[in-house]
Amino acid sequence: MSIHCEDCLKGMRKMPGLSVDLVVTDPPFNIGYHYDTYDDNKSYKEYIKWCEAWGEQVSRVLKPTGSFWLAIGDEYAAELKVLFTRHLGFTCRSWIVWYYTFGVNCKRNFSRSHTHLFYFVLDPPKAIFNEHEIRVPSARQLVYKDRRANAKGRLPDNTWILRPQESGAFAPDENTWHHPRVCGTFNERAGFIGCQMPEQLLARIIRVSSNEGDMVLDPFAGSGSTLLVAKKLGRRFQGFDISENYVDHIERRLATVAVGDPLEGKEVGD
Repeated sequence: MSIHCEDCLKGMRKMPGLSVDLVVTDPPFNIGYHYDTYDDNKSYKEYIKWCEAWGEQVSRVLKPTGSFWLAIGDEYAAELKVLFTRHLGFTCRSWIVWYYTFGVNCKRNFSRSHTHLFYFVLDPPKAIFNEHEIRVPSARQLVYKDRRANAKGRLPDNTWILRPQESGAFAPDENTWHHPRVCGTFNERAGFIGCQMPEQLLARIIRVSSNEGDMVLDPFAGSGSTLLVAKKLGRRFQGFDISENYVDHIERRLATVAVGDPLEGKEVGD
């Protein structure tokens, strides 16, 4: 279980093949975001070539039973879906739209309020999918009181709604995922980086696509939240980041939590 200050391409090349159960990452979007060491202004061809290079390593280290979850913005969502499915051999099991209000304000365009989550696998029949971790009450159960309804509920939709002005991560009478965006005033806010995914959202991904003791990899550790949640949920973890500053902060965050510690935010599936 570790975090390395290293380019993920170099780091993953050192890892044995078929050694990772789950990859969850939120890479640079190539939109000019200010990082302390990374240039987020690559040319189109350079960015796609770079994504293909680290994507090949993800494919190499991932087990047949594994899954790869990728968060990406509008600019390259379509291109990366094609890249990973047509060129790198992944199957896209779901293209999830992660919607939230209080998004990025725009003056001369519609305000940005969503991120794309791609759920990729290499071998769909073998891929881990712990459906019991994410089943929710159905409309047949809660609205229509239909005795024919499956007592175990149903699987959620593929649109996840994030509303910072609401308290809910998941309402018991709905089947859409609700997770608050990590705003500046939230307890889980790391503070040293602006890009941060909510613990509850990461927890649902990790629970459904891995088991306790499995290896979770984040090639672009950033805030360290993926590794933090993996540790809390009893998974092994490994991450890379080229920023010494970020890695130092991640190590400090990891040192403050233990297996079994509660997640920040309202529990999903109450």
